[in-house]
Amino acid sequence: MKVTDVKTFVVDCFRTNWVFVKVYTDEGIDGVGEATLEYKEKALLGAVEHIREYLVGKNPLEIENHWHAVYRDAYWRGGAVLMSALSAVEIALWDILGKFLGVPVYQLLGGKVRDRVRIYVNGWFSGAKMPEEFAQKAREAVKRGVTAMKWDPFGKSYLELSGRELQTAIDCVAAVREAVGPEVDLLIEGHGRFNIAAGIRIAKELEPYKPMWFEEPVPPDSLDALLEVREKSPVPISAGERLYTRYEYRELFEKRCADYIQPDVSHAGGLGELRKIGAMSEAYYLGFAPHNPSGPVANAATLQLAACSPNFSILEIMYSDVAYRREITDEKLEYEDGYIRIPDRPGLGITLDEEACARYPYRPHTLRHYTGALTDIRPAETEFYF
Repeated sequence: MKVTDVKTFVVDCFRTNWVFVKVYTDEGIDGVGEATLEYKEKALLGAVEHIREYLVGKNPLEIENHWHAVYRDAYWRGGAVLMSALSAVEIALWDILGKFLGVPVYQLLGGKVRDRVRIYVNGWFSGAKMPEEFAQKAREAVKRGVTAMKWDPFGKSYLELSGRELQTAIDCVAAVREAVGPEVDLLIEGHGRFNIAAGIRIAKELEPYKPMWFEEPVPPDSLDALLEVREKSPVPISAGERLYTRYEYRELFEKRCADYIQPDVSHAGGLGELRKIGAMSEAYYLGFAPHNPSGPVANAATLQLAACSPNFSILEIMYSDVAYRREITDEKLEYEDGYIRIPDRPGLGITLDEEACARYPYRPHTLRHYTGALTDIRPAETEFYF
């Protein structure tokens, strides 16, 4: 079997653009991966083209060899663009291997340790601005079966926040906690934008509301800063969506900077690399909770990891998405009691509709973490998954 082509498909999805990568072979078996890289899509396409030049004509089943060759021969190693391109291609190769052998990818990674995985939802708060509005949105989510929810209550704050801004954020957390009761887990997102003092201050204010974690309290550039917050935080800390490969994670593990790690299958190196990172985290007794707010292919890949990783903790998923998400792939998600079932179809268990992708072409979007626009109302054509 030989690779005959590698193509990319960029699909507007309101908040960003999904970027899918498809690898074709001379035996008619193709595989799909995802490299959704918010707001850097054009650079990403160029990086995939470089990998295409290497991969065409080679055996797609030699996954470890190709990953090593692409990574080794990248003189400027690491970083979001290269690693996202490599991640997507690598995921697609696993998809091909699973289809070739007629088994789901999790079987190739050691087999199941679970049939379903607990989920937490992102995006449940769309349209909310005031604490009471967040509370109402939270109640609606719980009625749909949600048992864990994440959001960023910090508005436009960056590095520091005033007493009023902090109180507004805590009022929001308090309102949601009161609305959902003690049995629903709350996960508080920081989006990596506070300094050490603010991160510690926020963590201490969050303690009475018993969050499952406080996510990415400081920018990802300094693990020492993350460590200082964790050492003084009374609540668990999660981090890692902007770290790449086992090599960057090694320092996080050695310094014990977080309680939960969040590598992203679309960015950190793909399925094989996340399997290795998850195994390393297991040795440190850390929760393995991959970052996963992207599209249907990344979700399918992360579900394969959830199936075979003993220390997999909880899976992020979007609460709702553009209605045409169901046109782009044949994604079939089964939810029950706050869990999602692991699919058993060969490969990733998902196929991409190329014609549907073409109906929703690339549109430029901007980062909204520091604009206070994270709670923007979605388009009318929104579909809930619960």
